[in-house]
Parts: sequence; structure tokens; C-alpha cells
Amino acid sequence: MITTDFQERRRLEALDGKALAKHQLSRLNRLLKAILPKNRFYAEKLTQISPARLQAPGGPLSSLDELTALPFTFKDELISSRHSGDLAANLTFPLSHYTRFHQTSGTRGRPLVVLDTPQDWAWWMDCWKFVLDAAGIEPGDRVFMAFSFGPFVGFWSAFDAACARGCLVVPGGGMGTLSRLALLRTSKATAIFCTPSYALHLAEVGTEHQIDVGELQVRRLILAGEPGGSVRAIRSRIEQTWKAQVLDHSGATEVGPWGYGDAQGQGLFVNENDFIAEFLSVETGTAAAEGELSELVITNLGRVGSPIIRYRTGDLVRPSWQHAGENRFVFLEGGVLSRADDMMIVRGVNIFPSSIEQILRSFPELVEYRLIARKAGEMDQLVVEIEDRLNDPARVATELRLRLGLKVEVRSVPLGSLPRAEGKGKRFVDERCNPTET
Repeated sequence: MITTDFQERRRLEALDGKALAKHQLSRLNRLLKAILPKNRFYAEKLTQISPARLQAPGGPLSSLDELTALPFTFKDELISSRHSGDLAANLTFPLSHYTRFHQTSGTRGRPLVVLDTPQDWAWWMDCWKFVLDAAGIEPGDRVFMAFSFGPFVGFWSAFDAACARGCLVVPGGGMGTLSRLALLRTSKATAIFCTPSYALHLAEVGTEHQIDVGELQVRRLILAGEPGGSVRAIRSRIEQTWKAQVLDHSGATEVGPWGYGDAQGQGLFVNENDFIAEFLSVETGTAAAEGELSELVITNLGRVGSPIIRYRTGDLVRPSWQHAGENRFVFLEGGVLSRADDMMIVRGVNIFPSSIEQILRSFPELVEYRLIARKAGEMDQLVVEIEDRLNDPARVATELRLRLGLKVEVRSVPLGSLPRAEGKGKRFVDERCNPTET
């Protein structure tokens, strides 16, 4: 059923650049007035915004151009020594105002605890409406949540958003993979929310136990947590195995659910109703041009209790404003390509783990893989470990050399020996901080 709420989201997506900037500026000014000077973290950072500017009739900022004069926010700043338990430093209210507790995965440094008020959580629900719309999730769908239900935000917000939409939501926490497959069958789930890695692992375990996941009733997989949903080879492999459509999604505990996939699987739209996106060229550090490799910088617009202003996400993307279609939000071709700190320069060539995975997933006999980055003197060196049913690493090394223009060492390891995870896949091991002898 087409609702007024749905039509409003389509209207927002169709705004031209000038109208969208006006809309975002209005929301940003409301946010700044709500958090300053209560939010000690940003009161100390945003010294350019005086009390007089906060009281200005039009708001503290007269255009979005003034946003770029404000300082960036980095994750290291959010880990505050003022609180116990690694609470994020950017809280606006006393702890008694917060009802949601989540923690970053800790895969890159110390875990960070991020809190939300009930109003903030309602904002998360609104953001997720864009994702559910794109995935075609409707009342009556049976949605299976294949994640651990621990403190990592994972799909917690998706769970509540799907419930609010009228779906029957099936929790898959605290279960092994085989038990989840059994529950997928008995619940007759029509959609799954999980990571790309876990979608492949579910299918792998199914094959081992004579369960064809393509014969289940799943018609949509909403994937997040790592690159893959917009990587052609990975997406195709999942869609062919499950006989279902894949929709990409991206977000972060400290930022919110900022991105949702297109139906063709070419990349991600940034939800520019709820986030302002900036793009810093990797080459120059200045504003990126159309299609240029850049780092995504995010400002959220509706999370008063835990606001983020100009947050350096570390995600590498290629923005496009000149794409076709009714949705005019900025589009990220290929989704999140990699992390800035995962990029390797091997003999002068920029290499990203997602680029390697795109090639590896074109080999149907490869079950799992791991990338190991090391230092050879002053140069980066890459080793690829593969679980290969054919036990023939030479053919994989040849393909990597042809498509990357580089000679990469490829080693076969026993089937089942590499780690699996239901959360973010741990396929990239960075040993460059401990250089090896050559």
C-alpha cells in the first residue's frame, strides 16, 4: 500500500541540488540549536558558533558552505577518558536520558560505547524506512535476523523497523548456523538480514547438509557490515545460490544507517534526508570530483543525543551526482570500496581487499579466503590464502596477475581451516605494523 509517508520519502529523494541543500541546512541548524551548548564535546569543538549565532533568526549557519569551516570529528576523539566503560564523548544529555546501549565491534582499536535516547532510536527507525523501501520489504514479510544480538548494533535497528512496518520478525541470535537454516525453513522467512560473508556461509553449511538454500522461500537478502552487496561477483554468487535479490546497506554505530542499495546492485545511495555527505579526494585531500576515489565524511541530522558533525568515516567511495533515475541522492558506485587504512600500494598500484575479493569470487571452487598484508622493506606485500576444492592456486595467481597487473603469492590451505564469522568477516590481516624480514 502506498502511504503518505512513503510518498514523502520519494519526494525527498527527487529534490534537486538547491532544494536539497536548503532542506539539509534547515535540519542542520535545528540540530546545532538543540545540542549547543548542552553537548560539551561539540561546545568545545565548534568554537566558531557563538551564542549570538545560535540566536540568529535563520540559524547559526547561513549556508552549507559554512559547514566545511567546522572541524572534523575523528573516532579517537569520541573515546573519552571522562567516563568509564569507553562511553562516547559526544553525549548531549545526562545518562538517565538514554535507553539504548550499543558498542562498536572493536576490529579497529578499542570498542566504543554509543548511547541513544528514545527520540534518537525513533530517528534510526525513520532512516531504516528508506532501506526497507529499497528492498521491497512490506507488511506480511517474514524477516529473519541472522546476527548475534550482542552489543554490536548490527541489525538491532532493522529488527525494530521491520516490526514497525508490520513484518513477522524472526530472531536468529544464540543459534548455530545449522539451527538457523532449520528455522529459516520452518518460519518460511521471505527476507534475511546478515553480512555478505554469512550469507555465503549459510549456503556452504546448507550444501554440507543437503539443504539447498535456493529452495527456501527467501526472496530478499539485505546485506551490511562489510563490502559485498555492491561487489558484482559477490552479489551474483549470493543471488544465484539463494535465487533471491540482494540489497546492499551501510551504516555505523557512531553514525547511523546512512546508505541503502539500488535495485540493480550497482552501489549505494546516501540517505541525504538524514545525513550530509562530504567527499575528500584521496589524491588531494580537497572536495572530490564526480567519480573520484574519496573518503566519506558524514554529518547526521536527527540524532540529538549522540550527534556527529563532519565525521571521518575512513570509508573509501566514488561519489556520483550525475546518475540517471528519479532518486537524486548522491550515489556511490560500487558501494563502500574499502577502508582507507586497508588500502595497499603494491609496486605502485593501489589495491583494495574488495578488489581482490571481486576476482576471487569469480572462481566457484573457492570456498573461503584470507588476505595477509606485510611489509617487504619499504614496500607492501600481499599473500592470498585460499580454500580451493581444486587445490590449484596457480590459476588464481594467474588471474590476479592479469586483472591487477601484479604478481601476487597465492597459497592453498585445507578446506575448513580459515575462520568464519556471522558478523564482519575477518578476511584481511594487516601485519604491516610488524615488518617481516626479506
